[in-house]
Amino acid sequence: MLRNLKGRAILILAALAGLAVYWFINTKPVGYTERRQVLTTTVEQESQLGAKAYIEILAGENGNVVCSRSDRSCTSEEKVLLQAIREIGSNLRLAAIEYEEELIKSGVPVETKARDFDWQFNLIRSEQPNAFCLPGGYVAVYSGILDVTGNNDGKLTADDVNDRAKLAVVMGHEIAHALARHGGERMSQGKIVQLGQAAIGAASGDRRVMQAFGIAAQAGVLLPFSRQHESEADKIGLELLVRSCYDPRQAPELWEGMGKLGGGQKPPEFMSTHPSSQSRADNFRKWMPEAIAEYEKRCGPLKD
Repeated sequence: MLRNLKGRAILILAALAGLAVYWFINTKPVGYTERRQVLTTTVEQESQLGAKAYIEILAGENGNVVCSRSDRSCTSEEKVLLQAIREIGSNLRLAAIEYEEELIKSGVPVETKARDFDWQFNLIRSEQPNAFCLPGGYVAVYSGILDVTGNNDGKLTADDVNDRAKLAVVMGHEIAHALARHGGERMSQGKIVQLGQAAIGAASGDRRVMQAFGIAAQAGVLLPFSRQHESEADKIGLELLVRSCYDPRQAPELWEGMGKLGGGQKPPEFMSTHPSSQSRADNFRKWMPEAIAEYEKRCGPLKD
């Protein structure tokens, strides 16, 4: 029995070593971050998956894609909101292209080609305060976020896009995920964890060992990386915000306000896929002196 246990232990160690090697050979510099990322997918594959998912999401909204062909209740105010989203999106797109080209010229290894993304910006009628950007530049903003980024008076009106800086913070953050290939990295990490679970399950012959590995990987690898993705997207999004001449000081104010949504009922940060809203606001305040200096260099003095 002891020999059997020893043999299984060797097999488990061999499986872990093989997993570590596979992880290492699939890491590469992406350019938007200061680290190497695990990627088993290409930019083209990620964009194709993004396009497919975007079509499915919009199709599933049952006529709630504002001012689309299937929307028969598009109001004049909604047209104003959609136009604002697309104008902000256009500005952020140009900022992303400019930023990427500067990185490439300076020798930074950037694979993503923002100029080649099939950029699309849509507004979805929903009370959900959310937005996303899928790989390939497929952006959707849910109308529930607009009052939060607007005048926060509990009503959704065209007045909510009079000052567009906070909405630009949200959209810039989501676009940053696509630029930094976070979606591809999450898919790649998930694939490697699944391979590891299968290998360890086969080596150990014990389902409990496989489950323990999955739990450990979730808490020790996937959740911390998800939080890192959010922090990286905040930093890259701030760069896009400044390059588009939106007031960067609105970023920490937005996240402090977001922290009050839902009465503060959130899981502890170490068990969450996102940093806490206060942590994010604190990060923005730490980055703010540099952001303000860059803004005023590009766009002129900020207004009080």
